[in-house]
Amino acid sequence: MYNERIYLTPQEVLDKEFKIDARGYRPQEVDKFLDMVIHDYTEFITIIKKQEKDISALTNDNISLKNEIRRLRSNIEAAEDNGGSANKYVNNVDLLRRLSQLEKVVFGKNE
Repeated sequence: MYNERIYLTPQEVLDKEFKIDARGYRPQEVDKFLDMVIHDYTEFITIIKKQEKDISALTNDNISLKNEIRRLRSNIEAAEDNGGSANKYVNNVDLLRRLSQLEKVVFGKNE
């Protein structure tokens, strides 16, 4: 994923050998290599900052989803607790309607 943005591997940095001139290492070669190292460090810092932001965003999403799960579970529990008494109420209403219909059949529709 990040390989196309990174020039050097750690092994390449370790194995790098500069050609020796009469006065020491060739400055242009060393500068070019150090520019690549600087680029890679800059890229690593950018990648790390982005990943830290992603981690923070995902952590916040995780916390909000956990809170939503807790809220939904408490709503379900409350509905189940209220559902028992609501079912009794509905059952009582149904029973009263049935009794009313039976009375009409037994005693006549005129009353």
